[in-house]
Amino acid sequence: MKREGFGSKFGVLAAAAGSAIGLGNIWKFPYIAGENGGAAFIFLYLFFILLLGVPLMVSELVIGRKGQSNVVRAFKKLAPNTKWHYTGILGVSTAFILFSFYSAVAGWIFAYVSRSISGDLISISPDKLGSYFNGIISSNIEPLIWQFIVIAFTAFIVIAGIKKGVEKYSKILMPVLFGLLVILAVRSVTLEGASKGIEFLFKPDFASLTGKGILEALGHAFFSLSLGMGTLVTYGSYINKKENLQTMALQITMADTLIALIAGLVIFPAVFAYGFQPDQGPELIFITLPAVFKEMPLGGIFQSLFFVLVGIAALTSTISLLEIIVSYFTEEYKISRKKVTIIVSFIIFLLGIPNTLSFGILENVKLFDKTIFDLFNFSVSNVMLPLGGLLIALFVGKVWGTKNAINEATNDGKIDFPLAKGYTIIIKYIAPVAIIIILLYSTGIL
Repeated sequence: MKREGFGSKFGVLAAAAGSAIGLGNIWKFPYIAGENGGAAFIFLYLFFILLLGVPLMVSELVIGRKGQSNVVRAFKKLAPNTKWHYTGILGVSTAFILFSFYSAVAGWIFAYVSRSISGDLISISPDKLGSYFNGIISSNIEPLIWQFIVIAFTAFIVIAGIKKGVEKYSKILMPVLFGLLVILAVRSVTLEGASKGIEFLFKPDFASLTGKGILEALGHAFFSLSLGMGTLVTYGSYINKKENLQTMALQITMADTLIALIAGLVIFPAVFAYGFQPDQGPELIFITLPAVFKEMPLGGIFQSLFFVLVGIAALTSTISLLEIIVSYFTEEYKISRKKVTIIVSFIIFLLGIPNTLSFGILENVKLFDKTIFDLFNFSVSNVMLPLGGLLIALFVGKVWGTKNAINEATNDGKIDFPLAKGYTIIIKYIAPVAIIIILLYSTGIL
């Protein structure tokens, strides 16, 4: 049976960019930029994206396309009779655990979509928004319903396959996401007093940068591109041999970064225009922004558009997470895509229940002094993702070899790789050191 692949270059870009563009761009990026001084943090983030993100993305894509199989089998093909395929197993495990708690946060977004469209959210007074949000996430029933809906809709798309599912819906969702972002950004930057927010985003004050801010910029540059868990290895395996992977990596990176910056233009000018603070942390979009929209003319409409946008961003990421797992089980165990998707989705939902209830009846259940949600989040974000990225860099740099990677990236020498020497140095030496620093910092050792 012929292995399915993407049908068009735009489909590849939409799916791969969608995997990278998620809550990290529209939820996490604005609040960590806000906490770390804005423009100076963003400047460093962009520098690290170019230094590390693009070379690592090229590495994942070439492994996938050369292997022409799921993330585990790709390593088996490129390094037979070794243990390197455990890097792929780590990737599948990371996607499994990540989806179980990511779907909980996506569920909160969908709850806000519903409440925005109904007009309920815009009617809440700003001083009540904190308790309103806590009331939603601490409920023992509603968050589970929304989490189930997120997982079910993701499964529906993945069951349809690569061309008719992942590619088709990515080609719809990504342009809609971008269009909504532009509409909201135009509204935000034209508000009276928005110039302070624009200045916060684009006028760097490097004196405001701390060591913590530098390390967080380095870490977020790595995580924002969905590196380290095999997403791009999996998607790379569906890419035609004629495509230019170097250009594709740059285009995906540019799309991911552009979305994050436009999200900043949506959020910060509006936040400053209405006298709120940009350093509100994770609750920025759930508590601060609804207060902003309440003050804005036609705020209910723009609020609904914003949360629909964030919901779409969440879905483009959950699709890629599920595809990593499904491609592995369908190819390794010869089970139908539909059957695997249903079984895996059900298990992920069961695993997600204690994550969601960590804010409700299980809030006092703690392991290593962390709630179940926090433990899963810490394990993935601070340990599994950087470890996966480190193993991929070491595999390409020391085991499979950058010569083989460059050969695949140049389509067997048919296209140029002008930065081949720089790529080799980064993958062999700079990336491993940088990722070890991320790992040490994120686990609290550094």
